[in-house]
Amino acid sequence: MMRMPGRIAPSEITPRELFMSRRALLAGALAGGAAATLPEARADTAPAAQLEPLHYTLNRQDSVSLQPTPYEDITGYNNFYEFGTDKSDPQANASTLRPRPWSLTIAGEAEITGTYDLQDILKGQPLEERIYRFRCVEAWSMVIPWVGFELGALLRRFKPTSRAKYVEFTTLYDPAQMPGERYSILPWPYVEGLRMDEAMHPLTLLVVGLYGRVLPNQDGAPLRLIVPWKYGFKGIKSIVQIRFTERQPRNTWNIAAPDEYGFYANVNPSVPHPRWSQATERVIGGGWFARQPTLMFNGYASEVADLYRGMDLRRDF
Repeated sequence: MMRMPGRIAPSEITPRELFMSRRALLAGALAGGAAATLPEARADTAPAAQLEPLHYTLNRQDSVSLQPTPYEDITGYNNFYEFGTDKSDPQANASTLRPRPWSLTIAGEAEITGTYDLQDILKGQPLEERIYRFRCVEAWSMVIPWVGFELGALLRRFKPTSRAKYVEFTTLYDPAQMPGERYSILPWPYVEGLRMDEAMHPLTLLVVGLYGRVLPNQDGAPLRLIVPWKYGFKGIKSIVQIRFTERQPRNTWNIAAPDEYGFYANVNPSVPHPRWSQATERVIGGGWFARQPTLMFNGYASEVADLYRGMDLRRDF
């Protein structure tokens, strides 16, 4: 039986408040966090009111004090090429995904490896909600109330060895469930990677829900990655494998377009994308002309800049 990570200190959490004039989704959440389990599958493309609520606590310390983007925009405007290349395609096509039951394989440079039922991995894992700014590579942004847990807490349970320098993530490859994989838009399956210190950073989350309820299919059900200071393409969805590696993984977008997408993918307004400026971003839900200056590291510079001390972020983009 794997040891459970420590619980969140009660002083660091508070009960969830109403967002967007919605009634509280879960009254009386326990301050220490409840055991995390995912409900049985239902129509994950349904409106939020029809999706199962999760037991969680709000981590105010690591949340931004910004109004969350409306649920309809978060779930209706996505990058998820496994279901199509248009922003509306994932919502239209993701009903074919079967997110329960789900297995997660842990592999590579670790003392404990194997394939586990996601429910077993989540048992006893306290969930928390964090409101993160989320910026995508095409220079659009949202503010999303994610529900999940620190990636580092999970990785430590499998005891990575001293040879583990990076963490590689792989998305489900199943063209029957993911019709976009029937076409050679990208080299499938989708792969993403982080350096070990990035993966272990307390801001990095594995996410199982948003707006207090189960993660919709089009947003990466049942398990996705969120690294808030990086572009949206680091947010790999529908994860089936986590592998500890000694060498830097070849992430999918770096393979597909190496002149446009590097391994690190930090938000840097001073480094333009080859096809557009990174200096400003469009706020989803605020109208086409609702633009604002892009912040270095997506506004998380005080927390993460030291990870890249001494690096040339124009070269290591």
